[in-house]
Amino acid sequence: MSVKAFATPAPMAAGAPGLPTPAPGSSGGAGQAGRATIHAAGDWAETVFWGNSVSMWLTALATLAVVFVFAIALQRVFVARLRRAAERTTTRLDDLAVDLLASIRPMLVLLGSLVIATRVLNLDHRIDKAMQVVAVIACCAQLLISSSRVIDFSLQALVSRSAGKDGRPDETVASSMGVVRFLAMLGVLIIVVLLALDNLGVAVTPLLAGLGIGGIAIALAVQNILGDLFASVSILIDKPFVVGDAIQIGDKNGTVERIGVKTTRLRAPSGEELVVANSDLLNSRIHNFRRMQERRIEFTFGLTYDTSLQTLRDVPGIVKEIIQSQASCRFDRCVLIKLNAYSVDFNVVYFVNTPDYALYLTHQQDINLKMLERFRAASIEFALPTTVSITGPAPGGGGSASASPTRAGGAH
Repeated sequence: MSVKAFATPAPMAAGAPGLPTPAPGSSGGAGQAGRATIHAAGDWAETVFWGNSVSMWLTALATLAVVFVFAIALQRVFVARLRRAAERTTTRLDDLAVDLLASIRPMLVLLGSLVIATRVLNLDHRIDKAMQVVAVIACCAQLLISSSRVIDFSLQALVSRSAGKDGRPDETVASSMGVVRFLAMLGVLIIVVLLALDNLGVAVTPLLAGLGIGGIAIALAVQNILGDLFASVSILIDKPFVVGDAIQIGDKNGTVERIGVKTTRLRAPSGEELVVANSDLLNSRIHNFRRMQERRIEFTFGLTYDTSLQTLRDVPGIVKEIIQSQASCRFDRCVLIKLNAYSVDFNVVYFVNTPDYALYLTHQQDINLKMLERFRAASIEFALPTTVSITGPAPGGGGSASASPTRAGGAH
């Protein structure tokens, strides 16, 4: 039996003799084109712009978008959950927490995300320094915003605690909150600026020493403004008057409407607004009419010398009866105080048991009308200024001169 041997032909390379060459557009050409496209895309991704490849820029952009979206979404979730929890409690601290979270500005979040995204890039040191400045400014801005919310919350709680039984807050505390808020925000601003400078590499200690020397010069230049500022704090603490008080400073008077950082505003009885510097107020004698327990009234009237002595003795009793007939009035005295040139003068003092100015005017009017009524009924005459008119012949002529008293405004 004979055995035949079989041999497996070896594979031949494309394009070898006896085999056809793949035509363009066949599967072999497509593979080569795909590999060329991938190679070209890889070359484009590695193209360098400003010291970083395109792939690194895309990574930084994706980081920026992811961090920003995640931070905003996380903020909204926490705010919503805390707000629902705060609605079920009576304390106001959780409301403050909600307010602080909600006060975070999207623009500041975007700046923070930009700083984080630039960490994946190889940037020039000047750009890194700029990004550090941006980060510090963003943090300080948010710190100022949050601090203002905390200060407003604290001041509002202080005003609420000063409310009376009727639920209305104390007017002095409410009007002085502007001064307190200004001073508090000024202190926070100074601290934040110093922290920012320290984080930016500025030596704060020599700066403070220089500011101390310069502060003396500034204080001397603005001493009037600082005097008014500290005067407003003194008014707040000492409370010589509050909003709504009727006060008199020198020859000016009015009702206090507002106590500011530099000035206090009054509403004059004639309607105009009076603006007085706080330092001038503290250097003046202030008459606070609202704090009167009762109003002391004093007036004088004169009777003619034709009035009999007995009638003059009876006048104090008549005036006393008239004043005591008025409700809320307390008689003090009615005395013959002076023998004037043309009248016998009586001095009257009484008290109105309320500081109400309008009520005082009403009582004084009633007293005057009843005095006229009683004095006319008793034929008692009020004295009027009198003059003496001398008539006679011309100088050197004959005849005798005559003198006759004449009341001012009367006929000869």
